[in-house]
Amino acid sequence: MTDLCEGGMDDLWSITTLLLQWATLRIQRGHRDRPTLPVPAPLPNGLIQREGGSMEQEMGELRRYRTQSISRGEFALSDSFYFYRKGLESIVDDQVTQRFSSEELVSWNLLTRTNHNFHYISLRLTVIWGLGVIIRYCVLFPLRITLAIIGISWLVIGTTLVGFLPNRRVKNWLSELVHLMCYRICARGLSATIQYHNKNNKPQKGGICVANHTSPIDIVILANDGCYAMVGQSHSGLMGVIQRSMVRSCPHVWFERSEMRDRHAVTSRLRAHVAAKRNLPILIFPEGTCINNTSVMMFKKGSFEIGGTIYPVAIKYDPRFGDAFWNSAKYNMVSYLLRMMTSWAIVVNVWYLPPMTRQEGEDATKFANRVKSAIAHQGGLLDMAWDGSLKRDKVKEEFKEHQQKMYSSMVVGKKARNSQEPHTESSKS
Repeated sequence: MTDLCEGGMDDLWSITTLLLQWATLRIQRGHRDRPTLPVPAPLPNGLIQREGGSMEQEMGELRRYRTQSISRGEFALSDSFYFYRKGLESIVDDQVTQRFSSEELVSWNLLTRTNHNFHYISLRLTVIWGLGVIIRYCVLFPLRITLAIIGISWLVIGTTLVGFLPNRRVKNWLSELVHLMCYRICARGLSATIQYHNKNNKPQKGGICVANHTSPIDIVILANDGCYAMVGQSHSGLMGVIQRSMVRSCPHVWFERSEMRDRHAVTSRLRAHVAAKRNLPILIFPEGTCINNTSVMMFKKGSFEIGGTIYPVAIKYDPRFGDAFWNSAKYNMVSYLLRMMTSWAIVVNVWYLPPMTRQEGEDATKFANRVKSAIAHQGGLLDMAWDGSLKRDKVKEEFKEHQQKMYSSMVVGKKARNSQEPHTESSKS
């Protein structure tokens, strides 16, 4: 039955690929026939070509036209142009905010019209789009809903029954079997086509698996190939029922709302879980929020203070077949799942990276940045230093103070050093 489902998903994926290729060629032909329409160019990483130098280098370039060196440690009016330019660049091309909206596609994927030039291309494409709506909503959607209900129901029932068994190897084996079976059924409910790379680097028991975060279904994608101990806040309602049933058969780590604010309590519980080498690897998304799968943002250092071995995982979705990014500010969970189940498919690549540990003299922040860079490089994502919490919060005062301190060290600091050098030389003499 599983092989039959996998074969059907592969056939659907192949047919959809051919259909999208034909649609793209038809769009390109339409642009050639109607040259008045602007041909959409590939989207760049940004609208502005930013300077790659440091603050001191860029200000030194500005002062060069005034024949005043920055090493003199004096304020120059031209310094203000540096901050003007940075402010305008942030307004015109905000590299942070655009990571919290869906990735724009160059061509039409027959799901949504992602470009104004695709409002009307040809009658044939319009008919194809209409047939696609009928197939996705009237054929695929009911089947996917049925599979999702079966998977979630069996997860609750199966884990509850396994929870009554004594804590022995048989219970652990059955628990992993039930979890794998349920997550794979749920993956079929999303028509997920997943390619796993470097399986020899899969997370091992007693370790910590960290991955970039795009969607709530990241858990389903990863748990489709292995079992993990989930970490998160306790919920009520249907989610609470699922959490309580899961924890009966497997040592998942659920925190109450009050505990989540206690950083030391969270760290101690996670450290105790990792210390037991027979426990399943912990699955953590250090970004703390969903990013649109074009970049990786700052990893919270708490996950890297626990100790143990870190198993990095890079996840990259193919947006041509369905947008997996969850924009929580725009869609609630029900609307998001509806979009997922009415897409053509969820096509994703997963790379298991070699395990990493903290080096001697390396603090948690540097370790987190090193892991983040490895994930971004493997997944072809942009490595960004900004905090993902900017999705909802304002910029912290520390960031502003950091820029102020940098400029102060260039002007006031150097001036002070220059004034101290004669005094030091006279004392030596």
